[in-house]
Amino acid sequence: MNQALNKLNELFGYSSFRPGQEEVINHVFNHDSTLAVMPTGGGKSICYQIPSLVMNGTSIIISPLISLMKDQVDSMRTLGVEAAYLNSSLSPVEQEQVLQKMVNGEYNMIFVAPERFESAAFTNALNKISISLIAFDEAHCISQWGHDFRPSYRSIISRIESLSQQPPIMALTATATTQVITDIQSILNIEPKHTVITGFTRENLSFNVLKGVNKKDFIIDYVKNHANDSGIVYTPTRKLTDQVYTLLNEKKFKVERYHAGMSEAERQEAQTAFINDDIAVMVATNAFGMGINKSNVRYILHYSLPMNLESYYQEAGRAGRDGIESECHLLFSAQDIQLQKFLIEQSSDENKKNSEYQKLQDMINYCHTNQCLQQYILEYFSDDINPEPCGKCSNCRQGDQKEDVTKEAQMVLSCVKRMNERFGVSLTAKVLKGSKSQKVKDFNFQTLSTYGLLKQYKEKEIVNLINYLVADGYLKITDAQFPVLNLTAKSVMVLKGEEQVWVPIKAESKQSHTYSDDLFEVLRELRREIAQEQGVPPFMIFADSTLKELAKYVPDTESATLQIKGIGEKKYELFGEAFLEKLIEFRKKHEGELKVENNHSEGTTILKKKSKQDDQPSHLVSFQLFQNGQSIKDIAKERGLTTLTIENHLFKAYREGYELDLEQFFNKEEEQMILNQIDDESDEPVKLKSIKEQLSEDITYMMIRAVLTKHEIV
Repeated sequence: MNQALNKLNELFGYSSFRPGQEEVINHVFNHDSTLAVMPTGGGKSICYQIPSLVMNGTSIIISPLISLMKDQVDSMRTLGVEAAYLNSSLSPVEQEQVLQKMVNGEYNMIFVAPERFESAAFTNALNKISISLIAFDEAHCISQWGHDFRPSYRSIISRIESLSQQPPIMALTATATTQVITDIQSILNIEPKHTVITGFTRENLSFNVLKGVNKKDFIIDYVKNHANDSGIVYTPTRKLTDQVYTLLNEKKFKVERYHAGMSEAERQEAQTAFINDDIAVMVATNAFGMGINKSNVRYILHYSLPMNLESYYQEAGRAGRDGIESECHLLFSAQDIQLQKFLIEQSSDENKKNSEYQKLQDMINYCHTNQCLQQYILEYFSDDINPEPCGKCSNCRQGDQKEDVTKEAQMVLSCVKRMNERFGVSLTAKVLKGSKSQKVKDFNFQTLSTYGLLKQYKEKEIVNLINYLVADGYLKITDAQFPVLNLTAKSVMVLKGEEQVWVPIKAESKQSHTYSDDLFEVLRELRREIAQEQGVPPFMIFADSTLKELAKYVPDTESATLQIKGIGEKKYELFGEAFLEKLIEFRKKHEGELKVENNHSEGTTILKKKSKQDDQPSHLVSFQLFQNGQSIKDIAKERGLTTLTIENHLFKAYREGYELDLEQFFNKEEEQMILNQIDDESDEPVKLKSIKEQLSEDITYMMIRAVLTKHEIV
């Protein structure tokens, strides 16, 4: 196991395994097939990556989505690990090349779709190599009781059994009920004693159910207040996806959309922009997400009720994969249920319908429960590892903070009755407010005894109260083209004074941190630049959690930097020096604001509260020195920075409108050579590394960046 630990530290920057990982890896080392049930972000990929690097032979990783394979392979290649994928995105010639390299033993890992096992060429090639293990990622897809059952996963079994060698099997999933776990064990011949369940708890996520809110207003406000965060807004239909996308786009948010009605090229472009942090918000149906390995998603907003808790927990679990506190908000209204019932009715399988109706009821109960939301989810998955309330979901935060609105509810219900249950939320609110609108006068509603009963409230507050009453079943909305409010059996009890109505008092979420926001943004920008050069998503360079630790402790030596979680020797070798230079630069600029505290075995630098600075921006200092005749090399030496940093300072000044002759860095011939390598037809971001590889060694990255800056090419 020492070799496995060394690889974990060297490549991934962790000194110990997370719960369950070591046990799963040991099963594989002992040639025992194993099932790992771990929450999203719990480190499932480490379970097959480490054995693939330690054991002899090639690991075969079965993955459901092409995008997921590409992310995994890019991540491994960034660390210098030999990995490849074999799927339909490759041409026949490329597929043959990968197969041949696999037969030659050149790969530690091969990622394939389940359908690949239907190829005789592939199975023949497998019989020619040494296979260290076969891993089923998203293993719930193999079970007919799973929420994402795929028959192609089942068909693999007989083909694996026919191979000339029988390597250990590893199955991994984040969402599996007891029924699904038993099914996976049976299908893959995994003994219960070789099943590792670490629990489903996501301690860094706060779950929230909001009833009676204006969904579009909430989303606009939330995205505005989290402008620097990445998030996903899940919607139930393509039409709603387009509507919410248009809403946010018109508000000038950096947003994209994703649904099955778009072309594959459009979907890929949107996904790439999201992964690369070019946009902040993705509005999508559930067609988006399974293949997303993006670690810095800070929030998930569900526009309406998902069909079942398995889907909801998997989608919500895409937030906070890096372990940083993240939020999940489900916006619920009673009419959401009818849409899900309609979708269930599209199935011709009566047994499946009954199962889906039960799962839908569990999802509805989740939205109505007063229990801790995390507890409810854990009980659903038969997980009693952490029975304590989470303390931060909307139910836990609400506690006893409820308001008795029985009197106001009686006024609303009485008004609906007096309007003969023929009108919708908006007009009912206007009558209760005492509005003098023409529509109120047209129906002579100003003569009703309920007219103006709630005039002390804002009309929007009355609308929200009505929506709460709908969500809790005191009112119902008809399914007519123009929805109207109807009374229910529960509303009669309220009107008779036999039942009270309570609504929660909104609890404000408080977030605090000790790292420097300014330094974090500097490091994020550097990460983005390096990622663009490498042609990989930013989170593959360093996770947000790593950058925040750097921005908190501000290490100034290599050894101190290597103490930060997520920075192993390999990643430091590749990227560490560039980040260390930024940290040293920040230290010098804010020297009077830092203090050193000794925490047991190591000294750490903690930031004091930042004082107001009137210093000239760093990039303009470099620009002024350059304009005064100093060379880039001399400026770097004088300021204790790298030449790359100084170059970036100059280009930033140029983009801000400062006068700089970029043509001093290249001649016409060099400029044309660089431009010739840029595909004007491609929608993909320009990758500096790809351009550099096509040019002679005389063409430097500095020249390439200068040309791209001049021509405003991103």
